[in-house]
Amino acid sequence: MNPELARAYGYCEQLARTHYENFPVASHLLPAHMRPHIAAVYAFARIADDMADEGDRPAADRLADLERWGARLDHVVNDGGIDREPRGEVFTAVRHTIEACALPVGLLHDLLSAFAQDVRVKRYATWADLLDYCRRSANPVGRLVLRIAGYQQPALDTASDAVCTALQLTNFWQDLAIDRKKGRLYVPAEIWQAHGAIEADLDARIVSPAWRATLADVTGRTRALFDAGVPVADGVHGRLRYELRATWLGGTRILDKLEAANFDMFTHRPTLSRPDLLRIAWRAMRWRPRG
Repeated sequence: MNPELARAYGYCEQLARTHYENFPVASHLLPAHMRPHIAAVYAFARIADDMADEGDRPAADRLADLERWGARLDHVVNDGGIDREPRGEVFTAVRHTIEACALPVGLLHDLLSAFAQDVRVKRYATWADLLDYCRRSANPVGRLVLRIAGYQQPALDTASDAVCTALQLTNFWQDLAIDRKKGRLYVPAEIWQAHGAIEADLDARIVSPAWRATLADVTGRTRALFDAGVPVADGVHGRLRYELRATWLGGTRILDKLEAANFDMFTHRPTLSRPDLLRIAWRAMRWRPRG
């Protein structure tokens, strides 16, 4: 690897190490040859997500930044250009990763589309609308990881989509109180209205019986997606299988904690503790493939 490329990947890996995430990014459970590529994709997405999340800046400016970020990607990929702008190291690494792992560039543009939607959309009317958002915000990540690992199997893609959507939804339910402060509500209106819930209760930091029923409903749907995604943890090999098992177990553990707290995220936001992580590691090692 030439020095410029090594510096570019080093920049991405440093960014990955210094940002908090619910689930590990380029962790040591992954095969060593995958980690720089995962870090490159993560850095590309992390910076774009931060652009979208800069709530103190006008929406038009944030959307323009995202459009320029996508244009820079197309420039280095399609035109063979070298990006000399700030954070150009990300594009040096991403271009090499795309070529080395035969990544579909459209998956990266799907992520940018979802980030732009975050700027424009703060409410979801239907479950189908929310799943479409997850299709672009979460599912590309799983497919990119599979491609980096060398897997191109439709059945694994489908199972990965289910897990990634479930992880995204879990984060929404986990962050209900935080998102409410930002004026966001990811629980679809068709569901909370069907249970007789009202938004005013959330503004008063009250998790009413109707909201508990609503959150039990969406948590059940999320568990069904985790169950549908089990084949991806059973279908890969080597160290990646332990990474995916740990990720699956971490997501379902957060759901357990949400249910145990009776969905009162205003009092306590559930996170994974050290004992949880040890339990997840133990269960990942003792995992038995299903069927």
